[in-house]
Amino acid sequence: MECYQAVCLNFAMSDTSDDETVSMILLLHRFLPIDLRALGDQYVKDEFRRNKTAAPEEVTVFMREWGNYRDTLQTQVLESARDHLKKVEFGAELSEGDLKLFQDEQVGQLYELMLESTKPNRQFDIQEEGLKE
Repeated sequence: MECYQAVCLNFAMSDTSDDETVSMILLLHRFLPIDLRALGDQYVKDEFRRNKTAAPEEVTVFMREWGNYRDTLQTQVLESARDHLKKVEFGAELSEGDLKLFQDEQVGQLYELMLESTKPNRQFDIQEEGLKE
């Protein structure tokens, strides 16, 4: 798995297209716990679909923030691969200043995502392929 990570994750990612950004994020999601992967994959796909008709200035901010997410997730995945014994927490804290930049709808979406991702019994009842109870 580490060889796969090194090959897949160590290419230059600046100036990537929308499709390349989505593909890279979905690839990185493969290293998340299975239930978070399902939640994250669906959220990313929905967000990019919703923003296909956004104004150019909104697209710039949108892509910059998704690029930041991709870079943060890549760093966390690589940390996880380097130290299998250490529990890596995925995600990042948002400052109050960051939250003030969000529109009300975005704050609502973020809140719903936070609730779903921290539920003890998540909505997604997914098992790894090949594993049976």
